[in-house]
Amino acid sequence: MPKQEAGLWAQLSALDAFPKVNEDFFKKTMSGGVITIVASILMALLFFSELRLYLTTQTTHELIVDTSRGAHIDINFDVTFPQMPCSWLSLDAMDISGEMHLDVANHDIKKQRIGANGAPVSKVEQHDVKQTQRKESNVTSGCGSCYGAENEQFKCCNTCEDVRQAYTAKGWVLNNVNSIEQCKDDGYLQSINEQQGEGCHVWGHLSVNKVAGNFHFAAGHSYQSGSMHIHDMAPFVDKTLDFSHRIHSLSFGKQYPGMRNPLDGVMQVAPKKPSDAQGKKPTGMYQYFLKVVPTDYIDRSNISTQTNQFSVTENFRESADAMVGGRSLPGVFFFYDLSPIKVWVAVAVCLLFAIHIAQHVARWKDIFCKVRVCRCKGEQQGT
Repeated sequence: MPKQEAGLWAQLSALDAFPKVNEDFFKKTMSGGVITIVASILMALLFFSELRLYLTTQTTHELIVDTSRGAHIDINFDVTFPQMPCSWLSLDAMDISGEMHLDVANHDIKKQRIGANGAPVSKVEQHDVKQTQRKESNVTSGCGSCYGAENEQFKCCNTCEDVRQAYTAKGWVLNNVNSIEQCKDDGYLQSINEQQGEGCHVWGHLSVNKVAGNFHFAAGHSYQSGSMHIHDMAPFVDKTLDFSHRIHSLSFGKQYPGMRNPLDGVMQVAPKKPSDAQGKKPTGMYQYFLKVVPTDYIDRSNISTQTNQFSVTENFRESADAMVGGRSLPGVFFFYDLSPIKVWVAVAVCLLFAIHIAQHVARWKDIFCKVRVCRCKGEQQGT
């Protein structure tokens, strides 16, 4: 090895950032060993304490004005109705802009019939408006009667559906379908009777405008007459509409870690009337008033998730029997309104963890060395 390299290695070997104390200035004692152990334990505790602190994520919340325009919201739901058959249910969505989705079919919505014990009795089906509308199983030849509802559009009613549409155009309600010749073999009425006593499991998502609105589950086919939203309740006059339900999940957008939806797992059962000796459950409207708050979630990888949180107020409005003038529509209604304030949630960890720990270790090591040197010098002077 050349002399120049040998000299360099010698200098590196002689380099010592922590020079040792001369052996004449210290003496190994029992008390010194105890101080060493205590100081080591203390430094270890400090290290793991700082490690736990800096590995814990810090969440920051800020409120800003929501300036988004023309956006849509995905409503995800999963609801079970133990006492309402699938053929009885319809799902409608509407908002204050005037957009309506009656008996929703153009969304990803599925349903499954369930028995009285809660077990499935059919395969999963795609919710389709054609499955809840009337099946034209009885067609009258020639020009069938519209039973007084004839007009320019419906001069002849050859099917049960034609009669219903003619009555709707007049603003009338078709109460006694059994007296209508075209409705005697109506498949819709048959499915209502066949599925009586069953329940229904409905889940999926709706894409709606980012404005205030509502979506609801109710009985019967729905239609619009002028400014009135109407459900055909004629097939259910002699039936009990029990909208007791369990909300497995309900959210407005994607989930993020730590997000809680207040209606997840909620079970609602109609209260029994104390005066009813038979304990009959009253028919009514379950109302949920939701305040939706737009939320931007930024995770540790700086990936943004745009979603929504919400708060809820619940109410049950009992409906009088339709035979005695009841006007409230039995069902489950979700009324939502949008907040103009957006919540910005950011999750982060400290990037200076190593530097901070090094500072703590160096500080305690310096204190520990000074204590050892001072103590050893005191012992030497005493001797």
